[in-house]
Amino acid sequence: MLTHLPFDPCPRRAPTVAEPLTVNLRSLPSDVRVPLHSHDWAQLAFPLRGALRIAAAGMAWLVPAFRAVWIPPQIEHEVVMLGQVELRTIYIATEAAPLPLDACSVVEVSDLMRALIEAISALAEEEDERRELMIRLLLTEISRAPPLSLGLPLPRDRRLQTLCGALMEDPAAKLSLAEWSVRVGASERTLARLFASELKMSFGAWRQQLRLARALDLIGRGRACGEVASELGYASQAAFSAMFKRAFGVSPARFMQSRAQSSGGNGNLGYDSTIPEDK
Repeated sequence: MLTHLPFDPCPRRAPTVAEPLTVNLRSLPSDVRVPLHSHDWAQLAFPLRGALRIAAAGMAWLVPAFRAVWIPPQIEHEVVMLGQVELRTIYIATEAAPLPLDACSVVEVSDLMRALIEAISALAEEEDERRELMIRLLLTEISRAPPLSLGLPLPRDRRLQTLCGALMEDPAAKLSLAEWSVRVGASERTLARLFASELKMSFGAWRQQLRLARALDLIGRGRACGEVASELGYASQAAFSAMFKRAFGVSPARFMQSRAQSSGGNGNLGYDSTIPEDK
């Protein structure tokens, strides 16, 4: 079990029977990769700045600022920091877990959840009664947090692993499936069949979901829509905006406006996981 990293000098406090939830403040360098590890407790990882890419149990999640990823106890996971990350990790004792213990997920972080997390982290040691009340309320809010379909299934086949790994590093890559087939050593037909059988979606749909998850991160950092569209490989800002609205129900401009109005919080945006293919 990994409990300390050399670049992370702040000690972490594990949950106990008396204190079933602890908040740990982290500030991590750009592009750090934390190797596979697990915890004896559940974890809710919540970036305030930057984003996380987490791989666990055959899935990958891109977690932009003001969303959080739930990781149950004993599930091995790898974490990659996308940019410099300011992070809150909420450790929760298994017996107090407010979300299912058999699967990871990404959830919305409400303004109230964020305020409680910050308040608990700032409490003095002697404020036991207040801490207990805040912890109970935070656990309730976490249990009610809307889930987001930001997960990407990960392949077992080594050729798909090469392809999907390269796309996660560069979501804007414009190579067609036929061009990828030359690079990974499998025919286009074989790759298409593997996407359908292993990942239960087409190459275009998988790439599109990856790009949309990355778009949330970039827009959340205040990047201009045109810049995001270009960075993610869209032909035009209009094409990007249309795809974003179809998936999230609002335009990128409206999304940014809602984030600004809540001073870095989030609106209650839905997510349609049935997205059209990216041709």
